[in-house]
Amino acid sequence: MSKSKVFFTNLRATPKMNLLQKLKRLVKTAGMEEIDFENKFTAIKVHFGEPGNLAYLRPNYAKVIADVIKEQGGKVFLTDCNTLYVGRRKDAVEHMDAAYENGYNPFTTGCQIIIGDGLKGTDEAYVPVPCGEYVKEAKIGRAVMDADIFISLSHFKGHELTGFGGALKNIGMGCGSRAGKMEMHSDGKPKVRTKVCVGCGICQKTCAHAAITLTDKKAEIDHNKCTGCGRCIGVCHVNAIVAAWDESNDILNRKMAEYSWAVLNGRPHFHISLVIDVAPFCDCHAENDVPIIPDIGMFASFDPVALDMACADAANKAPVISDSYLAEQLQKQGGDKHDHFNSTHPETNWRSCLEHAEKIGIGTKDYELVEI
Repeated sequence: MSKSKVFFTNLRATPKMNLLQKLKRLVKTAGMEEIDFENKFTAIKVHFGEPGNLAYLRPNYAKVIADVIKEQGGKVFLTDCNTLYVGRRKDAVEHMDAAYENGYNPFTTGCQIIIGDGLKGTDEAYVPVPCGEYVKEAKIGRAVMDADIFISLSHFKGHELTGFGGALKNIGMGCGSRAGKMEMHSDGKPKVRTKVCVGCGICQKTCAHAAITLTDKKAEIDHNKCTGCGRCIGVCHVNAIVAAWDESNDILNRKMAEYSWAVLNGRPHFHISLVIDVAPFCDCHAENDVPIIPDIGMFASFDPVALDMACADAANKAPVISDSYLAEQLQKQGGDKHDHFNSTHPETNWRSCLEHAEKIGIGTKDYELVEI
């Protein structure tokens, strides 16, 4: 496979060219306009940020991408899917509230917001993954799969399970329905926190496989009958049913790559990553720590594997910010391993995702960096 082109622009600005203008120039130079957007539904996948977190991408960046697509006649919308964990983005109502609170709305972005997997995270499409070693049928938010064209706009930052969160995580994990997220995170079936369960029975009514019973006003799940669809997690009003969260990090990364394949296969796609405010943890946290490295720039490519590789290489060449979480970790570990993300979270291996994504044909880790 030949090298993929990854386009890059730094964050220097002048009175003649501000950052938003540079982003527009970047995606146009990288060839995004080569896609036929005319009358096509186009999903821009973005992380709206957990309220309290201030490292997520500002909505101004999303507006640039949406405007470029609208100029080409596209029917564009911003999207994300509901979370598996308990927070402000667990269902579509709170998710929309969170997005608005963080500045994402039709007035700031110039387009509508659609939560990809519906009200309770159960509106999903089942997508066959013939190349999958771990996933045979991915569960993707239906609105994401209904789109004709897919664009990812990612905030590149650290992540406590996957090493970093870049394009592939934004695509694979971000587009999974709640059941899909459970499949990636868990090797087992959901379980009931009996102390929290109030015995309302809504999970029992929702289960299509008669796997849930009520005993002494507490739900119980028969794992011999349970298929792991995760719908009980979505309907529980008190968050008593949770995923097992027991998958190894390497397999999690590979499953995430296979989910990315399911999202991208068979339709035009393009990817943008901003390496700014590189916090040590995901934007799913309701807090963000000081960045671990200085801001680097904006990257774009048709190849999400090459894009993640280029962002990781650039980040690993950057100096460590003193008094950051990474600096503390390096002091404990006795020196720099020249892999900022593995040093930040030593139990992770971000390369396993890129290697598997390359293996199943999403893209290549070999890239040519084109600076503009």
